[in-house]
Order: sequence, then C-alpha cells, then structure tokens
Amino acid sequence: VQLQASGGGLVQAGDSLRLSCKFAGRYFSRSAVAWFRQAPEKEREVVAAISRSGKDIYYTESVKGRFTISRDKDRNTVYLQMNKLKPEDTAVYYCAAKDTILTAPLYTDAISYRDWGQGTLVTVSS
Repeated sequence: VQLQASGGGLVQAGDSLRLSCKFAGRYFSRSAVAWFRQAPEKEREVVAAISRSGKDIYYTESVKGRFTISRDKDRNTVYLQMNKLKPEDTAVYYCAAKDTILTAPLYTDAISYRDWGQGTLVTVSS
C-alpha cells in the first residue's frame, strides 16, 4: 500500500492544521490506519488510530479534545484534524496502514503496521 502524507507546516500555538494520508490503490477500505509522531530525540508514539470500519477510534491522552481522526472513503484519505496546537505537538507525523479482514480492531503499536507514509513535519512555535 502506498501512502502519501501531507499537510504539515509551521504554525503558532493555538492554530490548526489538517494532515492528510492518501491511499494509492484499492486497499483503503481494507485498512486500519493510525497517525504516529516522532519528536527530536524521542520515541515514535501513536497519536490516533481508526479501525477499518471507522467506528472505533483511539487518541493518546495528550491530544484528546484537540485532534480528530477521520476517514473519507470517497477520497481514499484519512485525515488528522489538529486544533489548539501546542509547541509540544512539534514532530514529524507519519500515517500507517494495516491491511486487515477485521472491521473493528484498531492498532496502537507501530509494529502492527506494515505500510508507512513518508512523514510530514509539524512545527508549532510558542
């Protein structure tokens, strides 16, 4: 599965950004998807995850109430809407996909994902 991540940029604290993860090919409907991020000198961490059906969603505690993950089947794209951005959100953001026959489960560990986008840099200034 080829994934194209985009939407990063330099913003000020309190601003919003929307990241996009576009799927090439026909695997969108078969994939559970997650957004991860990696800040300098830190481990990669899951930010949000969404099941293949879109009904099950996970957010890491630090982004709850500020970030929203969603999937658009007409555009073969998963979005991460990020509001009220903070300097600690600064990181390279990656989308990842897992081809699965199961509609409900979502996956929050990086090892579960085989396919990764190239990363998009989000920088939040104070």
